[in-house]
Amino acid sequence: MSKLKVAITLEAALLDQIDTLVRERRFPNRSQAIETALAEKLVRLSRARLARECEKLDPVEERRFAEEGLGEDLKSWPAY
Repeated sequence: MSKLKVAITLEAALLDQIDTLVRERRFPNRSQAIETALAEKLVRLSRARLARECEKLDPVEERRFAEEGLGEDLKSWPAY
């Protein structure tokens, strides 16, 4: 995949943290550190869709749906 050069502006403290990771050889350079962080964040955001959709659900209504019809079933279950 081809790569394009872009310019970004970062807070000094954030850039210091990136430089520390590069000095510790956790990344070969700033670009790789930023690219990796951005890629991981984009993956997390795409996976968060299910959580966002679940937040829209009403817990009381969902419980009612889940328990619908269980009253009759419970009477037929054997005692333990």
